[in-house]
Amino acid sequence: MASSISLAVAIAAIGAGALLEMRQDAFARAQEASSNLSLILERDIARNLEIFELSMHAVIDGVKDPEILRLPPAIRQLVLFDRSTNATDLGSMLATDEKGNLVLDSRSTPARPVNVADRDYFKVHRDSTTAGLFVSQPFQPRLTETAQSIGLSRRLSHADGSFAGIVVGTLRLNYFRRLFEGTKLGPGGTVTLLRDDGIVLMRRPYDAATIGRSIAASSSFPPLMQAQQGSFVGIAALDGTERLYDFRHVTGFPLVLVVGLSTDDIYAEWRKRAWLIGGLILALDIVIILLSALISQQFRRRLAMEEHLRLMVNTDGLTGIGSRRALDEAADIEWRRAWRNQQPLSLLMIDVDHFKNFNDRYGHAGGDDALAAVARCIADNIRRPGDYAARYGGEEFAVLLPNTGMDGAMAVAGKIRTAVQGLGLPNAGSTHQVLTISIGVACAEGRSRFANLRLLFGASDEALYEAKESGRNRVAAARERQKNQAHGAALER
Repeated sequence: MASSISLAVAIAAIGAGALLEMRQDAFARAQEASSNLSLILERDIARNLEIFELSMHAVIDGVKDPEILRLPPAIRQLVLFDRSTNATDLGSMLATDEKGNLVLDSRSTPARPVNVADRDYFKVHRDSTTAGLFVSQPFQPRLTETAQSIGLSRRLSHADGSFAGIVVGTLRLNYFRRLFEGTKLGPGGTVTLLRDDGIVLMRRPYDAATIGRSIAASSSFPPLMQAQQGSFVGIAALDGTERLYDFRHVTGFPLVLVVGLSTDDIYAEWRKRAWLIGGLILALDIVIILLSALISQQFRRRLAMEEHLRLMVNTDGLTGIGSRRALDEAADIEWRRAWRNQQPLSLLMIDVDHFKNFNDRYGHAGGDDALAAVARCIADNIRRPGDYAARYGGEEFAVLLPNTGMDGAMAVAGKIRTAVQGLGLPNAGSTHQVLTISIGVACAEGRSRFANLRLLFGASDEALYEAKESGRNRVAAARERQKNQAHGAALER
């Protein structure tokens, strides 16, 4: 059973390893796809903004040239504003004085009467000489009803360095919206364009409420500022969804492009396969364990049957103690151990007195009960784990007492004899009128050690014969005979 469980665990571990590798592959593919998409979008945005910025520089250079400013208005418009300013999603290219009033307007000659002094793209240059290219927050144009726009502005300075106004170009956010909507990101995917201070300029999926919102305080924003490009897994500030983010700073502009793929979308196909493969592995493991359980059950039944047969062979059916066969095996083992460790080994041979007369008078059933009672007395008086009692044959019993000298063996034999007599089983054919036993004791120890086990049995049997000859219901020791046999064995050697 343990091996089948180990096999099931091994199969599950291999399956889990394969599923983990598949999960890692799915993540790697998503990471590569998001990186490629962010690169393509970043290059498209950078190229278009760079073209727009070049148009701004042309206006800045023209404003500084008095000759151009003295040209007729129609010609001046053609010189300052090229046709790129009329492209789709490009708003107006404007130049202002130091008070925010329009002095040049790509959409009108003369310039429309508008003041932009309240716009952030004007204030930042008025208050700082080092702002450089500034990208404004999203705003609603005043001169048109078009969608929200952003302004890209640069400072104009007088010869002495004082503030002279700004040049600003407006770009409709629809450009980014159409660009982002052409991408395929899955149901939970996003593309977000941010200023480097965390202001959202555009996001897909589009939600007007998110435009202009700051995510600088969210946990997903700081990683965007730690490198020019990279990727990480984070929780979106706007909708709380876990995504794999790949980000790139738009080259030359204070903008960050972020592509986010939902981890649920990334692992959706993997989860389907994981459930299928996991289910198959689970079913296989269950089959293996069930088959193993059935085999184990059959094996346990077989062992139980073998144990039952062994007990039947090694246990005397009538008395419940060991059989003659079991006694021979136990005696051989204990003899070898005693001989190897130089320890004493004692043997008791027990015979029921006048049992034939008892059987004839009280019947076979009474005889069987008497033998069972004697066996109980024997078993009750041998307590050590190594002691062994068996029915030797008929009304005769044998007891092995390992690591027990002659004195100890005689004490055990006396207890057994007394216990049997104490039963008080009537035996009219006996001189004692109750059932009694005779016991012969032999011990192999020290210089009196027998040459073999057969001699030990023979000495014990002769001691039993002496006990019966001496009047029965007694214990006889084979001391003298044991010494003579040991001496005889020495002479033979």
